[in-house]
Amino acid sequence: MFDAYRDQDKRVWLQLDPRVAPYQVAVFPLLANKPALISQAKALYDVLKIKYHVAWDDIGNIGKRYRRQDEVGTPWCVTVDFDTLKDKTVTVRDRDTMKQIRLSLDKLQDYFENELG
Repeated sequence: MFDAYRDQDKRVWLQLDPRVAPYQVAVFPLLANKPALISQAKALYDVLKIKYHVAWDDIGNIGKRYRRQDEVGTPWCVTVDFDTLKDKTVTVRDRDTMKQIRLSLDKLQDYFENELG
């Protein structure tokens, strides 16, 4: 655990191998007070939890959610936003690089399978 601990520029995270992280994916609705976002995010959570260790978080702003998941070592965070409702894409954020990409819901599980090796 100690070897996975990272502390850089006021950011702390556990750089655990995704296969041993307590959660492999976290799912967030962009806003916790929008029923359509929550419903879509819950549906995605239910699909992903069949195959992966998945966390749900809808407390605080999106930046705080990312930081919380970084600290426990969750490699990927998936955010359901208003574009998701229109075009069925989500934002996937990588813990180690903090880069974000847009993926369609139907390609999400393939993405995680490829990343997990």
